[in-house]
Amino acid sequence: MARKKQVDYTKLIKAVESGLPAKEIMEMFNFKTRIQLKSFYLDALVNKGKVKGIVGRAPKQAGKDKHTKTTKVNKRGSMVIPRGLIEEMGFTIGSAFTVRKTKSGISLRKR
Repeated sequence: MARKKQVDYTKLIKAVESGLPAKEIMEMFNFKTRIQLKSFYLDALVNKGKVKGIVGRAPKQAGKDKHTKTTKVNKRGSMVIPRGLIEEMGFTIGSAFTVRKTKSGISLRKR
């Protein structure tokens, strides 16, 4: 992913509040599109505390058993093991496993 352009937020806010046309502001800050101008302006407002940022997902509540996690089979037939459980077990990217059907369900064993 490309690194985000560095912009002086104070100057950008002053330029917008002064009533300069969008074209002039875009030339000043070397923005190519109005969407880019709007995105940086919103970032500037959030950075300066003039507007609250958008909050992501609410943190999940801890379940009764911290080792019990719920997952579903997706339309491709894959199951995703929750990140928290992966981190807790110390697995890394590229870890290989053997999956077996057992009497009680599924057995997942690190190779």
